Amino acid sequence: MARKTSRKWAFKPGMRAGTFGWRGSAKAIQHLKSAGTEIRAVNRADPEAAAEGVVALAERIWPAFAHIDTSSGALGTAVNRTLEGLLPVLIDAPADEATRVKWLERLRIAIQNDGVDYLAPLSDRFGEIAVFPALMNEHADRDLALIEAAWSDHARFSHVPTATLTLSCLLEAGRYHELLALLAVKKTRLWFDEKFAAEALLRQGQEDVALARAAQLLDNDPQGWGRHDIALFCEAILRRQARKDEAYRRFGLPNAAGATWLAMWRDLVKRYPECDGRAILEDLIALHGRKGKWFAAAKTAGYLDIALDCARDSEAAPATLIRAARDFEARDPAFAVQVALQAIMHLLAGCGYDTSPADLDEAVEHLMEACARLGKTAWAIDELRRMMTERDGQDDPMIRRLRVRLAMIDAGKGSE
Repeated sequence: MARKTSRKWAFKPGMRAGTFGWRGSAKAIQHLKSAGTEIRAVNRADPEAAAEGVVALAERIWPAFAHIDTSSGALGTAVNRTLEGLLPVLIDAPADEATRVKWLERLRIAIQNDGVDYLAPLSDRFGEIAVFPALMNEHADRDLALIEAAWSDHARFSHVPTATLTLSCLLEAGRYHELLALLAVKKTRLWFDEKFAAEALLRQGQEDVALARAAQLLDNDPQGWGRHDIALFCEAILRRQARKDEAYRRFGLPNAAGATWLAMWRDLVKRYPECDGRAILEDLIALHGRKGKWFAAAKTAGYLDIALDCARDSEAAPATLIRAARDFEARDPAFAVQVALQAIMHLLAGCGYDTSPADLDEAVEHLMEACARLGKTAWAIDELRRMMTERDGQDDPMIRRLRVRLAMIDAGKGSE
């Protein structure tokens, strides 16, 4: 008999339909965090009640968030992260079959009504949430004919909201042949569907076939959706086969992910701890080019010789170099000197975005401070004069400002 729960969840009042307006993303994310914290706290004492909380939260996400501007992607990322974190609570809950029947029906309705696929993490693992084979098979069969008909009609393709949960149930029920046959009729091949086919092949021991199927998606559309996840899948197979170097060269290096150059390096270092971090950085620079953009990554990683090489490239941002010169004045003045000089040279060459003479002032200040620590003040002045001489006859704001700075230094006012 299904257990009755009457817990009053604190997150529910803040997740009513239409609660958030167009600019409500930040508040919505905070509500998600609070809901996740509350559910995890309850899970420690009452796992079944916590799982009920996950279902209740999933039901409220689309109605509450429907009017929010999602163009930044921040809210979608937060929802995904929250649900991914709560999935073990739902899957592992000690609930009987009758309780799971009710949860699955509620989740199925929420998925069908979901306007922007917020609940994709639940759809992806619906078969695992079902737990009981009978429930896996029931939900696999329910829309199977409908999905096949929709996918077979290449002229008038229509989206079926329950397609992913159906694939998940077919996979977890071990109905691999039906799953592969269903995907065979689909015109387009995208990873959010194909990952089930690849996993089905893997579970049948067909590692090389699974690898080839997944890798083909990268070959056909190198910039396509899910490329990082595909690379991770392929890497895992090759690493399991003790083909680590191939995994790195074929899938790891070309598909390093991150919002910054430094994040890309960190992503690869984390995935390949057995590889030398310096070599990984050099490989990334060689593959992607744009050496100047890698300055911050090399500096933060501690490879200062590589950082200096990157600093010489015209794409190295003067503002980034100036900050580095400031940060290294005391701990490594020799490095700070070279970086400050490169910043000055880039500014005089007209490189950088939205620069001003004030940037040159700051770069000269950090140069002189670092050189003073090294006892090389006279050398620094000579270097600045050399730069002036090389640009004799030029007249732009940066040149005029350097001329002023040198005059101030000569007059003993360089620190003013």
